[in-house]
Amino acid sequence: MKKIAVVGAGYVGLVTSVGLAHIGHQVTCIDIDHKKIDSLRRGQSPIYEQSLEPMIQENQRQNRITFTSNYEELQDAEIIMLAVGTPQLSDGSANLTFIYQAAERIAHTVQQPVTIVVKSTVPVGTCEKLHEYVQERTPHPVELASNPEFLREGSALKDFFEGDRIVIGANHEETSQLIMEMYTPLQIPIMTTDLASAEMIKYASNAFLATKISFINEIASICEKVGANVEDVANGMGMDQRIAPSFLQAGIGYGGSCFPKDTKALVQMAGHVEHRFELLESVIHVNNKQQNKLVDQMKERFDTLLRKRVTVLGLSFKPGTDDLREAASLVIIDRLLREGASITAYDPIAMPRAKEYFPAVTFASNVEEALSESEVAIIVTEWDEFKELPLHYYEELMDEAIIFDGRNCYDLEQVKKHRIEYYSVGRPVIRQTESATLT
Repeated sequence: MKKIAVVGAGYVGLVTSVGLAHIGHQVTCIDIDHKKIDSLRRGQSPIYEQSLEPMIQENQRQNRITFTSNYEELQDAEIIMLAVGTPQLSDGSANLTFIYQAAERIAHTVQQPVTIVVKSTVPVGTCEKLHEYVQERTPHPVELASNPEFLREGSALKDFFEGDRIVIGANHEETSQLIMEMYTPLQIPIMTTDLASAEMIKYASNAFLATKISFINEIASICEKVGANVEDVANGMGMDQRIAPSFLQAGIGYGGSCFPKDTKALVQMAGHVEHRFELLESVIHVNNKQQNKLVDQMKERFDTLLRKRVTVLGLSFKPGTDDLREAASLVIIDRLLREGASITAYDPIAMPRAKEYFPAVTFASNVEEALSESEVAIIVTEWDEFKELPLHYYEELMDEAIIFDGRNCYDLEQVKKHRIEYYSVGRPVIRQTESATLT
């Protein structure tokens, strides 16, 4: 068992804190947001992540985790993990204000030799500078390691306990060994490298996955023009082991707290060393365009959206989370409102957060209420509740059963059996057929 302090109770910090406590370590989670800490002390998670809240409560009962806003409580920690936010600046680069503020407090608090582990996503070279910054402000020996996170929102606990790899970057073998010992109970493959390479692995991984998404979305646009089905194309591509099927699902683009921020930050990092990352610039451009795809299709179909009664199904950027950061729903709803549409929205989890963004939107309490008397439905997030919704609900509840599916939730052959006009991404349009009308 090791005594560990985690600075930052956001998505990464909280999941990391709970995960480390669950494998037997003594963890203190620190955050300056007193409201968040009060909630956590009551066993209530400030974020939605399946199974996270029960695991918080279980580890509190076992006295393996505590939550505090007092930096003094990290004094006896042998490992301090930095998991504070690095939000995006206006030029796309990472804002390191919070990480340096945390480092300052750590430097003035520690009373013994300590190893600081950076979980936050930071530009290459930051860990070296951070090491110098802290060591200049404390007489106690400080070691520093980079340990990038690979947690997907909606499955973050699963990724913590069953991840593909753990990356540890450090300048000394003893530092790497200490972090490896911390993770030993997980039995996940561990890769050790230098600080700069560990920092770059995080950005390169996210940039590559974002590239796959934008690539298949461009293929989808061509499929629509030539009469091919992007799902068949993606399946055929994914059978090649060099390509693999993951992240080849056509849709309305990526969002969330990582891909948009990290792709832009990597473009900026490349620019700082006089390299123009043209491929990644195109990936970002394609994604921005893709988020407008459904509204473009709607305008082409209806000419005007003025006073059109539109149902938006799904608000979070992906299923399994209530996170709205860079969600396609924000772009879509904002544009629909500017076009004069009347919007009713529903999401199983994210509506409390969404209400803060869109006071002009009506929020339904269930999917049936959302679809009632609607003229057109847009599927933005592929929640199971929508994927499993019987298609006859659209026929029975809507004034006109017209669906724009941004996540390809339905099988085309099943759609053909219903009186539904159906638009999806990279697949043929299904219009109300005579056979379906007669059934």
